[in-house]
Amino acid sequence: MLTIRVNGREHQVEAPGDMPLLWVLRDLVGLKGTKFGCGIAQCGACTVHLDGRPLRSCVMPVGSVGKAEITTIEAIGETAVGQRVQQAWLALEVVQCGYCQSGQIMSAAALLARNPAPDDLAIDSAMSGNICRCGTYARIRAAIKEASSA
Repeated sequence: MLTIRVNGREHQVEAPGDMPLLWVLRDLVGLKGTKFGCGIAQCGACTVHLDGRPLRSCVMPVGSVGKAEITTIEAIGETAVGQRVQQAWLALEVVQCGYCQSGQIMSAAALLARNPAPDDLAIDSAMSGNICRCGTYARIRAAIKEASSA
C-alpha cells in the first residue's frame, strides 16, 4: 500500500512501486484528465506537476513519488497561474481535438510559475516536449503570452 498526495488530498493505493504514476492516477485514483500519449515521455500528454515541476507521468514510477505533491489538470485551475492559463486557453480557443491540451496546460502553468513573463525562446523551450498533432502551437504560444500579461 502506497500513500500519495494528489491535488491536496492523500490517497492510499494498492500498486507496485514500478507502476507508472499515470496509471495510478487514471485507474486507481480515478483522475482521467491526464492522458496517455506515447508511453515513452516524448509527447507530454501525460504531464503532471510534482512539487510544481512538470514531469511525464507515463515513465515516473509511483514508488519514486514519495511525499511530493502531485498536481493534475483537475486541480491546476485552483492556482492563480493555472486559472490564468485556462482562461487564456478558452479566450483564444486554443483547443482543436483537445487530446494533448491537459499536458500543454500543465507545462504552460509550470513555465509561468517560474517565469511570469517568458519570451518566445523560453516558451518554445518549455513547451518543446509537448506535441500537438493538430498543430495548435501558434495559439498555445499566444495563450501563454496572454496568461503572462493577465
